[in-house]
Amino acid sequence: MTKQDQEELGKTLWDIANQLRGAMNADDFRDYMLSFLFLRYLSDNYEAAAKKELGRDYPKIKADDKRSPLSIWYAENQEDINAFEEQMRRKVHYVIEPDFLWSNIAELARIQDEVLLHTLQEGFKYIENKSFASTFGGLFSEINLDSEKLGKNYTDRNAKLCTIITKIAQGIAAFSTGSDVLGDAYEYLIGQFAAGSGKKAGEFYTPQQISSILSAIVTLDSQNPTTGKKKKLNKVLDFACGSGSLLLNVRNQLGQHGIGKIFGQEKNITTYNLARMNMLLHGVKDSEFEIHHGDSLINDWDILEEENPAKKQHFDAVVANPPFSYRWQPGDALGEDFRFKNYGLAPKSAADFAFLLHGFHFLAKEGTMAIILPHGVLFRGGAEAKIRRKLLEDGNIDTVIGLPAKLFFSTGIPVCILVLKKCKQPDNVLFINASENFEKGKRQNLLLPEHIEKIVDTYQHRKEEKRYSRCVSMEEIEKNDYNLNISRYISTAKPEQIIKLDEVHAKLVDLEKEITLAKNKHNEYLKELGLPLLP
Repeated sequence: MTKQDQEELGKTLWDIANQLRGAMNADDFRDYMLSFLFLRYLSDNYEAAAKKELGRDYPKIKADDKRSPLSIWYAENQEDINAFEEQMRRKVHYVIEPDFLWSNIAELARIQDEVLLHTLQEGFKYIENKSFASTFGGLFSEINLDSEKLGKNYTDRNAKLCTIITKIAQGIAAFSTGSDVLGDAYEYLIGQFAAGSGKKAGEFYTPQQISSILSAIVTLDSQNPTTGKKKKLNKVLDFACGSGSLLLNVRNQLGQHGIGKIFGQEKNITTYNLARMNMLLHGVKDSEFEIHHGDSLINDWDILEEENPAKKQHFDAVVANPPFSYRWQPGDALGEDFRFKNYGLAPKSAADFAFLLHGFHFLAKEGTMAIILPHGVLFRGGAEAKIRRKLLEDGNIDTVIGLPAKLFFSTGIPVCILVLKKCKQPDNVLFINASENFEKGKRQNLLLPEHIEKIVDTYQHRKEEKRYSRCVSMEEIEKNDYNLNISRYISTAKPEQIIKLDEVHAKLVDLEKEITLAKNKHNEYLKELGLPLLP
């Protein structure tokens, strides 16, 4: 399937969403739409694996039989079901009973069967609690099938769901729906809903173009990026993972088997569920990821509570796009927290450095961390200045990258990427001013592939280019009182053009001659026609 086809599928689904949501809030409708797309993926993947597993025994459908092949097989092979499901758990890591497969749900919707809503409710419970070896409790908790937004009573709600599901089934039918295709469509819809959510989108969506930069950076060798990508990362963490697109981007950089396990944490319950679906929908097995619903600032994830350096979790790559300048209320106990006690607490008005220190604490010695933050972290004073100074004196800040404004749905401010390491080789800090390299858009500016490639290449080879990038010594940074404002180190001012008066005068004389010749020729034509001449 071509990229154009993938985009067309995404647009088709987005059009369906716009047609059907009616008075429903776009964020609410998003949860229904994405959940049905997720169910379609699980079902397609499961049925394809079942067909391969059963081989010749896989039933052939008669023209007038609307049941799925698996429904027929289950009905005819009751004694073999347990063995078959055990085999499927080994092969695809999950099981779906035939009644809950998308093909059955879509058929119930097509004939407007009154049991559709009840079947969906049972199916969602089954997937949450029985499909996978790991339970995914609450995976569909944000999809209220009893909501009056769908209809005032059961019959109305059932009818509305029949319409939605039938439209989705028809919209998808024209497209090949492999794992990558539905995954891309899912990402496309998340982006479209994010665009419509305005500031709220910052809670769950990192634009793909920015994700590409962070993921490319953290997958390069941390000590010598010029040698290229690492072959494998054992563990990757995003402690503010949103819908999980940033983690998936890291995985895409290294391929399906390039990461041992993905770890994500997300505070917002809706977004947490989106992330879990997104992982599964992109073919990440339930044993290959762990997403935790909780608050990174108070560190309520039990696997990250170990203080002992020999036992604590270490991640080969840490990526994050936490909420910008988030207001928080750090108590006295957090001042002694093992993540912050050597640096001090970030101010209540902006938790940016609290997020950074949380992730940095769990970074492995040979790992790389890349985090998106507002520019204020580069120069604000007070507690933030102390934290910034210690990170610099300890040689932990490797690179500062300034990005253009209006890249996010949630804010128009320009942001920066900080790259941190526990053991970096260069005794300087690389500054990259990429703020002027973008394509202007109506609502959001865009980073084109060549802009992204230039940023990553400059980081990888530590290149210096006038008005774009420069390696700055610690001595110079110290003289600037540990202020990392990019404009202090890279001048963006264009030199004034030198005007040579003799050359300008010669051009004016030549132009004057051309004007005189043209006027004389024109007057000759006017004279022949008996018309008044030009003065």
